[in-house]
Amino acid sequence: MKLDKIYTRGGDEGKTSLGDGTRLAKFDLRVAAYGEIDEANSVLGVSMLHILDADVRTILLHIQNDLFDLGADLCRPSREGASQPLRVTPAQVLWLEQTIDRFNAPLAPLTTFVLPGGSPAASYLHLARTVTRRAERSVAELADRRRVNPAVLHYLNRLSDLLFVLARYSNDHGKTDVLWTPGLHR
Repeated sequence: MKLDKIYTRGGDEGKTSLGDGTRLAKFDLRVAAYGEIDEANSVLGVSMLHILDADVRTILLHIQNDLFDLGADLCRPSREGASQPLRVTPAQVLWLEQTIDRFNAPLAPLTTFVLPGGSPAASYLHLARTVTRRAERSVAELADRRRVNPAVLHYLNRLSDLLFVLARYSNDHGKTDVLWTPGLHR
C-alpha cells in the first residue's frame, strides 16, 4: 500500500469507500463500527504514554496492529465464493486469552467491582476498555444485520477483558485498585 496523497475529496458528499470499492454513507453501521475500532486504537496509543512496563507496552503495540487487521476485516465484507481478504483469526483470540491468564494470575481475586481509576496508566486502560466495549456493541449490531466474521466479536470481547486485567495490573497488581462500595452514600 502506498499513500502519497492524503485527501481525495471522495468523502465530501458524506460517503466513503469500503476495501472492496463499495460506497457507503459515513454513518453506515459498518463504517461506524470500524471507526469505533479506530477510536479504541487511538485511546490505546494515549494509554501507552502512561505505561512504563515494557511488557505491557509490547502487548499494546501487538493489539494496535491486530486492531488494524480487525478494521480491515470489517471494511471488506465477505462474500460467498469470493477470495477472503485479511480476516481476524481464532489464533488472535487465543493469544488474548493466554495473555489475560498470564497477567491475571498474580492479581488478588476481586470481591467487588473496580471503579475506573487508580494510576494514570490504569485510568487510560479503563478508558480504552470502555471504548472497546462500545465498538463491540456496534459490531454486534452490525453482525445482527449483516455478515461479520465471528472472530471479530470474539476478539473485541476478549480485548476488553484483557484491558481490564492490564488496568488492574497497572494498579500495583491490583493493590491500588479503586473498589466500589455499594450504597456508600445512601
